[in-house]
Amino acid sequence: MKKLLYIISAALMVSACHFLDFDETSSLYDRDDMYSTYSNIQKMLTNIYGYMPSKDIADVSSALRDCGSDDAEYADPDASVQRFTNGNWSPVQTVDDKWSLYNAVRASNEFLESMETVDISLYKYDAKYSKWLEHLALYPYEARTLRAYYLFELARRYGDIAMPVDVMLSVAEANSIGKTPFNDVIAYIAEECDTCANHLPDTYIGMLDDEYGRVTRGFAMAVKTKALLYAASPLHNPGGDVDKWREAGKAAGAVMDLKSDNGMPVYTLDPAEKANNITPSQETILQIMRSESNSFERTNFPSRFTMGQRTYMAGTFPTQNLVDAFQTAAGYDITLDGTGWHTDDPAFDVTKPYDGRDPRFARAVLADGMAFKGSAIDAKVGGADYSATREGLGTPTGYYLRRYIIEDCDFTPEAEISAKHSWIVSRYAEIVLSYAEAVNEVLGPDATDADFPISARAALNQVRANAGMPDVTVSGKDDFRKAVQREWRVEFAFEDHRFWDVRRWKIGQDTQTSVSGVEITSNGAVKSYKRTLVENRTWDDKMYLYPIPQSELFCNPNLGPQNDGWQ
Repeated sequence: MKKLLYIISAALMVSACHFLDFDETSSLYDRDDMYSTYSNIQKMLTNIYGYMPSKDIADVSSALRDCGSDDAEYADPDASVQRFTNGNWSPVQTVDDKWSLYNAVRASNEFLESMETVDISLYKYDAKYSKWLEHLALYPYEARTLRAYYLFELARRYGDIAMPVDVMLSVAEANSIGKTPFNDVIAYIAEECDTCANHLPDTYIGMLDDEYGRVTRGFAMAVKTKALLYAASPLHNPGGDVDKWREAGKAAGAVMDLKSDNGMPVYTLDPAEKANNITPSQETILQIMRSESNSFERTNFPSRFTMGQRTYMAGTFPTQNLVDAFQTAAGYDITLDGTGWHTDDPAFDVTKPYDGRDPRFARAVLADGMAFKGSAIDAKVGGADYSATREGLGTPTGYYLRRYIIEDCDFTPEAEISAKHSWIVSRYAEIVLSYAEAVNEVLGPDATDADFPISARAALNQVRANAGMPDVTVSGKDDFRKAVQREWRVEFAFEDHRFWDVRRWKIGQDTQTSVSGVEITSNGAVKSYKRTLVENRTWDDKMYLYPIPQSELFCNPNLGPQNDGWQ
């Protein structure tokens, strides 16, 4: 965010058993100080933004959560992300524990309560006073939308959750409240987002300081859409209640219909890459700006380009499972097995399997022969980017990560180059695919009605056309559902969707038991490709939800019962 850069979490972060306790003694300022000036109030709001979950397990140099799905493997076999895939996690040994997001809920509640008595009239003669008041009027709705988003992040991990909202609670009260059913949590989120969307602007450009990276009307509506989509999905809708799908589709359609004051669409699909755009595209609904760094590149560049800076096993490596999801540019499936590549595309050259693919492939995956930093990736056996062992800092799958990598970063001694990264939280293509998925469940791929004037097929093909791919022509609700699920996977590769989609669709048993890679050998100029097993993995249906941390159950027995299978 351009201006929202201040974090004062020291005043708010507290121990797990006291996540709603406000401790003014840990800060140089008391609450009255922090709400006495516009600048300090802005910092308090920024603190709430600061809890936004990353797409990785710990920080931007750690394993992407995709390594806990069939899309990727992490280099270090002992990294915490491996617990998702080897079964070695539990209520005591948690992974990606975001129970700390209750600190964000608590911070939002404290902010909203304090804003009720804010008075900065002492500064009414300041030239910016009227603009400050305009912004202060929006701040509660930003905080409420963020609180709804954090509740969603908790609910998609844990299912039924405690929901301490609207009032400040004492420590004893906070640690005695029980869980709210998932569907009630989603209903609350949807209602909050509706209220906030009616007050938030479409953009802050043209307002005080031209800020971006802040919560807008579109983001509030996008959070509602995502929450309702999860509520409609098989994990939380085992009976296939069509009304839930209809509500999710209507929420997505409302975002698609969103118009600015000049009558133009607020959001449109953008054929350009959205990751790491310093100036957001019209497809971006919310992104998080990071300061200049090259730690992500140090972890994920092919090792020879780090100039010896990476001396440890690290990196997110795409799997052959993911690569097989990318069709040829003509829209044909292509898969690899022990005998080589197979496709019905008559124009595809299987001796150059990474050419002529869905254009999104090259944005997500760095494969053998692709250009990178003035060189060509050489992942064949014995090549410059190959290693027979993980310890050799090569790739365990035969592929490297491309998404979110900034190629201009450099590790030349005394001439290192860093860059600013931007992480996509929400973009318009997600809305369009949500619409396509929901409408197919209600009407099938081609029908329309008063709620859905655009068919599911037309919506899905908008996303494909934007990527330069031909239309999907499969018929029938079931086959079209599979096409939509493929589109989610390739459109949002490494944008933190696959891990969650596997769970909401309840397809873990079919997809999460093994991951594969590619072995490339050469005989002169001719290369041969063979599918190889990288890892057998453990899947148990209890993993559709996270376990409630045992430490929290000790503090508050009313959070029980523990999620199914984790007892």
